[in-house]
Amino acid sequence: MRYEPTHKQQTRARVLREAAKAIRVEGPHRVGVAGVMAKAGLTHGGFYAHFASKDDLVVDAIAQMFDEAIDTFDRLTAGKPPAAALNSYIDFYLSARHRDARDTGCPMPTLSADLPRLGQPARRRFAQGVAALTGAVAGLLSALGIEDAESLAGSAVAEMVGALALARGAADAKHSNTILARSRHSLKQRLGLADPDGASPP
Repeated sequence: MRYEPTHKQQTRARVLREAAKAIRVEGPHRVGVAGVMAKAGLTHGGFYAHFASKDDLVVDAIAQMFDEAIDTFDRLTAGKPPAAALNSYIDFYLSARHRDARDTGCPMPTLSADLPRLGQPARRRFAQGVAALTGAVAGLLSALGIEDAESLAGSAVAEMVGALALARGAADAKHSNTILARSRHSLKQRLGLADPDGASPP
């Protein structure tokens, strides 16, 4: 059977999307190559046509996750003034919808705990992804005329990641929602953004 010239590239991209979902949910150490290939509609034997090893797959899947995270950032902020763009991204990031999207959401809350057990290539790729997303937030802060936008962006991203991780680990939905609401409110205050809700969360 003859394939289109882009067939291998498309197949590899499909495997990476499935690997990214699986790693978010199960963690990189519990993900199996056979399971990922099956979800991509492929056989285990075809894996090595695309990746040298499982570690290679994990590194590239981390890059895939951050590509998806940047795409989400761009979609939420495109065409909006800086303040509205930041509000939109914060509202998405600290939302129940994002909290519950374990297989497609931001990779930072789910991968942070696994990083010390991963190799240097994976950790470098993670660091590059964090820097790219933080830089995107810093760009909006800089456009607002905020001094030291890079440092503030790093702090803001860390707060969002921590709040989302805590919300996912909360014992009940009410407590989880409160964590998200309080973090949204305090972060917007710290960044000098108007809170559309208008009132302090419980």
